[in-house]
Amino acid sequence: MAFTADKVFINLPVKDLTKSVEFFTKLGFEFNAQFTDENATGMIVNDNTFVMLLVESFFKTFTKKDISDAAKSTEVIVALSADSREQVDELVHKALAAGGKPSNDPADHGFMYAWSFQDIDGHLWEVMYMDASAVQQAE
Repeated sequence: MAFTADKVFINLPVKDLTKSVEFFTKLGFEFNAQFTDENATGMIVNDNTFVMLLVESFFKTFTKKDISDAAKSTEVIVALSADSREQVDELVHKALAAGGKPSNDPADHGFMYAWSFQDIDGHLWEVMYMDASAVQQAE
């Protein structure tokens, strides 16, 4: 039997929790108060996906490994699907206006459109739209 998870929690270390919450609030994300204190917050992506933003010292309590410096190296790219190409552009523009940095240029593959940014801690976020009808035609 294959393993399936009901919910997904992505844990990311952040340098300043308040600034990270301000950044992601400007992008339109909300936070679960039940999972929020001075060390962490639960950012709601959808009903089943959450990004736990953890202050670096607290994040360190979950691992024996060093924390990667996301401004210098990449360990993960968080990819989010959008409902349209316009929504991709809108979210990336909000991220850049809120203090994020550019990552890759927009990529148009016909059936898929993607653009990415770095959050204020350097974590990579890919926002993509996939035309489901084009994918179904290719099958």
